[in-house]
Amino acid sequence: MLNIHNLSISFGGEYLFEEITFRLGAGDRVGLIGKNGAGKSTMLKILSKEQEPDSGQIAMDKEINIGFLKQDIDFVLGRTVLEEAYEAFVAIKKIEREISAINNQLAERTDYESEGYNQLITDLSDLTHQYELIGGYNYQGDTERVLQGLGFVREDFEKLTDTFSGGWRMRIELAKLLLQNNDILLLDEPTNHLDIESIIWLENFLKNYPGVVVIVSHDKMFLDNVTNRTIEISLGRIYDYNKPYSKYLVLRKEMREQQLAAQKNQSKQIEQTEKLIEKFRAKASKASMAQSLIKKLDRVDRIEVDEDDNAVMNISFPISIQPGKVVIEAEDVGKKYGEKEILKGIDLLVERGSKIAFVGQNGQGKSTLAKIIINEIPYDGGFKLGHNVEIGYFAQNQSEYLDGELTIHETMVNAANEKNRSKVRDMLGSFLFRGDEVDKKVKVLSGGERNRLALCKMLLEPFNVLIMDEPTNHLDIKSKNVLKEALRNFEGTLILVSHDRDFLQGLTTTVYEFKDKKIKEYLGDIDFYLEQRKVNDLRDIEKKDKEIKETSETKQTAKQSYQDQKKIKSLNNKLSNVESKINKLEKEIKEIDVELAVNYDQTIAQPDFFDRYQGKKDQLAALMEEWEVVQEEIDMMSLD
Repeated sequence: MLNIHNLSISFGGEYLFEEITFRLGAGDRVGLIGKNGAGKSTMLKILSKEQEPDSGQIAMDKEINIGFLKQDIDFVLGRTVLEEAYEAFVAIKKIEREISAINNQLAERTDYESEGYNQLITDLSDLTHQYELIGGYNYQGDTERVLQGLGFVREDFEKLTDTFSGGWRMRIELAKLLLQNNDILLLDEPTNHLDIESIIWLENFLKNYPGVVVIVSHDKMFLDNVTNRTIEISLGRIYDYNKPYSKYLVLRKEMREQQLAAQKNQSKQIEQTEKLIEKFRAKASKASMAQSLIKKLDRVDRIEVDEDDNAVMNISFPISIQPGKVVIEAEDVGKKYGEKEILKGIDLLVERGSKIAFVGQNGQGKSTLAKIIINEIPYDGGFKLGHNVEIGYFAQNQSEYLDGELTIHETMVNAANEKNRSKVRDMLGSFLFRGDEVDKKVKVLSGGERNRLALCKMLLEPFNVLIMDEPTNHLDIKSKNVLKEALRNFEGTLILVSHDRDFLQGLTTTVYEFKDKKIKEYLGDIDFYLEQRKVNDLRDIEKKDKEIKETSETKQTAKQSYQDQKKIKSLNNKLSNVESKINKLEKEIKEIDVELAVNYDQTIAQPDFFDRYQGKKDQLAALMEEWEVVQEEIDMMSLD
């Protein structure tokens, strides 16, 4: 499907990757991995033809459609969620406009026997047939199904995209790509803005995707559940194995150990041969033997061991000053966004040195409470910080606050003060921004590099309480481990908002679960919390909660009175009857349209043809109105 041959690209005279070759075929679900800045996003841009390589070739089958989910997207303002999602169907929307234009002309014209009118009828028939073939009668239902799978509810469909956060707009963009039936899907960090339920839905969707999927992600579980192949970019080379991420790591480690063992054995043999050469050189009678051994040594194919890129961040979070015993105290705190209540009656007491995890589904108030603590948003109830409390806050979208037009160095210098400005270059070096790299503009950095810079910038301010909201978004797996170790050594108070069980393990000693506007305390680590909830993973909790909700809704339906159930059944039967009549009439009208297109003169010569034709259209319109009335009545009864 797609062949990449001897691909090379460089920045600032250094190769990002050089002369790499691989092939992508139908059914390949590839995890593209590597450190932040290794070239993963650049590779996706090259595959999508957004960026040209320095050299090499990309060959693909004709009429291949490629969909690319980028980390940065631009939205047209003023569209609703549904309208934006429908933009995925370019061909369908084009035909809809053409059909609408023809229908408008037919409604205005009265020259029924003219050649022009006949041509309009023919065009309408052709377009209707084409519309059906490309899924014109199904796309709206498909769109709603995908949007709901990605976490939207029906109430969101008519809201403007302007009113949603960047994360939710990213979900709309992902929905558009999934609806387009592309042959190749390129997804750059698709799970960063998804809750666990939506991630599970996306996993199931991608596992059944017939084309090629290439995913850049640092979510180990997602990669293991979706991919069947791993390509790692490291130090300008690629390592390509038909294994999901975790199995690839094991295989790569085994192969490297085999290479090391073989190299060690070869080195011994070379060393012995060199000793013999030195020994034989000293004797004239053995000179020819020495020359023979030298030639033999020159022919040896030296075993090379795959290099590992082990450069990692060097982070520490020093506390500023010692705060009082109680650092955060909240009493009966609540928060509403308009009519929607997020938190209610929250009581929270955080003591100095606490290590806390906030867990729960998206939308349950975790980030909201974090923003209340740092006094970023208004709230109801009582809240106060303790003596000498200085808060460091890392938002979920912290990197979005960086100015893309500034360089890395300028970003840090502008945020520094007189005391730490001289340390900026050393700090950047600790976060792997070295040499000329500090002169790169922020806008050209990968998502992971921006997160590293945002972390580095945060350290310019003193703090003794650290609140981090999904800090591992965009970070590669090695960087995650370094951050985790730094947080483990942090001597201050820590509050972590995260969905990542691996990251939370060993970091916190108290878990607060956010659910139904309340919080519940678990005095133990994340494993203790999961044990109490009788699940193995945070994903399982969302599955369990969803099952409980569905069971509750089923029970609620069962409690409806017999009369209500009987009425709903009657309405459903009526709806089915109306739908049957609509289908029959649409079929009859379509057949007439075809007759008009094929035998126009004979068809219109039939007695009262136009009266009967218009009568069927009027009847269809009346049935459509009846369908809406009945459906609305069913919806109202279902809500009671």
